[in-house]
Amino acid sequence: MATGQKNTPIEIAPAKGKLGILVVGLGAVATTFIAGVEAVRTGIAEPIGSLTQMGTIRLGKRTDGRSPLIKDFVPLADLNDIVFGGWDIFTDSAYEAAANAKVLEKELLLKLKPFLNKIKPMPAVFDHKYVKLISGPNVKTGKNKLELVEQVREDIRNFKKKNKCSRLVVIWCGSTESFQKPGKVHASLEAFEKGLKASDPNIAPSQIYAYAALQECIPYANGAPNLTVDLPFMQELSRQNNAPIAGKDFKTGQTLMKTILAPGFKARMLGVSGWFSTNILGNRDGEVLEDPGSFKTKEESKLSVLDEILQPKLYPKLYGDIFHKVRINYYPPRGDNKEGWDNIDIFGWLGYPMQIKVDFLCRDSILAAPLALDIVLFLDLAARTTELKGIGIQEWMSFYFKSPMTAKGLYPEHDLFIQMMKMKNTLRHIKGEELITHLGLEYYD
Repeated sequence: MATGQKNTPIEIAPAKGKLGILVVGLGAVATTFIAGVEAVRTGIAEPIGSLTQMGTIRLGKRTDGRSPLIKDFVPLADLNDIVFGGWDIFTDSAYEAAANAKVLEKELLLKLKPFLNKIKPMPAVFDHKYVKLISGPNVKTGKNKLELVEQVREDIRNFKKKNKCSRLVVIWCGSTESFQKPGKVHASLEAFEKGLKASDPNIAPSQIYAYAALQECIPYANGAPNLTVDLPFMQELSRQNNAPIAGKDFKTGQTLMKTILAPGFKARMLGVSGWFSTNILGNRDGEVLEDPGSFKTKEESKLSVLDEILQPKLYPKLYGDIFHKVRINYYPPRGDNKEGWDNIDIFGWLGYPMQIKVDFLCRDSILAAPLALDIVLFLDLAARTTELKGIGIQEWMSFYFKSPMTAKGLYPEHDLFIQMMKMKNTLRHIKGEELITHLGLEYYD
């Protein structure tokens, strides 16, 4: 059902000029994203998995027959206007990094080699305390962490000038950092800035990138479960500088399946007694997650999903005693082709038990790349939309994340289908269209 009430369209600045995408970490996800965009631009491939490029949005009643492509409905940046850059601890070009990642076929990469070879990473901010099991030579140095911030800000300004960009977005596609809880240095913007001067060890590299981007009034997306823009002072900085933020942790393989299946169990009031999840993964992400600290960060992100969807406090007889376990194992022969097994113990009428087994042989970066594209395009849209640019967290983009950020006091919405409705209704709202409730009684008057 359409509400029957149209809104006044919100002012949205046009997507004029070039959009610069600065990626933190030129690994498997980032190079698959960048190479994929170029393959689409040159007509080699289709943008499968991208809602912004292939998805439609219903407007008005079902009988109206209005379902334009999302990219034709809201003024998104054109793919041909995107320019890529980024940082990495290795000096490999995007072509070399993509070849090393072994996600994309050699034949495709050779077609894209001239383009990818031009993308060279800038030296990265790196700290072994937060990513213990890899290291590289392409790393920034400075007398303190404030100087590292200034170097990142200078990189951003130089990239924008050199490439004649009118707008920028920064997206974290780097490794999962070791688990961290907010400390005294994260209590306020003043405390954080003092910590930068003192090189406080509790300031992680991801926080340096986010702070630098927000100070440059640039939207920032967190594609990992790191403690970054979920810090209250970062959110305040985002609001002050009209730099939208989104996160955290790309929702790709196993968690994507959980956010599809768990809402179905809850809708049918089927109980769940146990959910055991294990993964084998052989890319750099898998190697990093061998470290207990980095795994703890990822585990927290993965474990939160079922509690928020199934709401055991509301349904204690169905979900009050779930045993939920998540494992990730580094297995180099598998490369980026992750395999995720799920054993789900459910029960139905009169308590009779049943089981569901899921074996998802997925390609992690293939699933993540279109998310990265949608996220940067929607963040750029938010930055040009008067009602969205100053609110900080873009909760309407929860669809893309394992651990969606919310305003203080709100629980995150993990149900994939509710997330989709929220996203599309936000797009309808800013364009002055009726919101869709799916009530549908008007068809039977």
